[in-house]
Amino acid sequence: MKTYAVVIPVYNERELAPKLLARLDDTPPAIIPERGRAVSTDPRTADAKGSLERLIIVVDDASTDGTRPFVESLRNRPGYHVVLHPNNRGKGAAVRAGFARAIELGADVLLIQDADLEYDPADHQRVLEPILDGRADVVFGSRFLGETHRVLYYWHYAANRLITLLCNMATNLNLTDIECCFKAMRREVAETITIEEDRFGIEPELVAKVSRVRLPRADGGGGYSDSTMRARVYEVAVSYSGRTYEEGKKITWRDGVRALVCIFKYGVMR
Repeated sequence: MKTYAVVIPVYNERELAPKLLARLDDTPPAIIPERGRAVSTDPRTADAKGSLERLIIVVDDASTDGTRPFVESLRNRPGYHVVLHPNNRGKGAAVRAGFARAIELGADVLLIQDADLEYDPADHQRVLEPILDGRADVVFGSRFLGETHRVLYYWHYAANRLITLLCNMATNLNLTDIECCFKAMRREVAETITIEEDRFGIEPELVAKVSRVRLPRADGGGGYSDSTMRARVYEVAVSYSGRTYEEGKKITWRDGVRALVCIFKYGVMR
């Protein structure tokens, strides 16, 4: 592996998107760790076999608050790639466009990062590490595995746990937080998935489709056999600093209902 892409969907985040990207710029690119070493969130202090090139793909979903000119200005920054939507289509559509650009650019691993600073780029190494050291094909972050998080809405938490439970039942996975922003996967996995949801339904859709991905099995001699195996899925703890609706949180109860529909559509009916 040589390159990974951070895909950042952006919509009306004029205040926070620059802060998120400044924090990302201050975070060293991920490294390939020595297998068996303890997980480190800071690549500068980890035992490593080599660093990776980082591509930052920012997808503006037709922002109307002044975010658009800022995103356009990123074209001049080394390592940045910009995608502009003429109309607002939603997070799923933005991630779909970002994934397409990442694959076009030859990224070996793709990672989703929201632009609202609820999730810290310092966790990228932790999320990517199981893929980079060869243990996993897909990694999901979880806000409920022991890391620091801001305490917010109980009913959001309860709804998320219910949605996660139903998704686990439909996919035969054992996750704790399917709605977590951080989702990373090898390019070979991303290339097998067609993202259909335009909005927040992308979260259960990706989980359901990942659960059915089958990849060539290594033959032990550096090649691949004719048989296939399920994608290896890991889950890692991440920090979380959620927002209130007054602070700009966008997801609503309607998105929760859509998540249930997506679990049935992608997890049960296919």
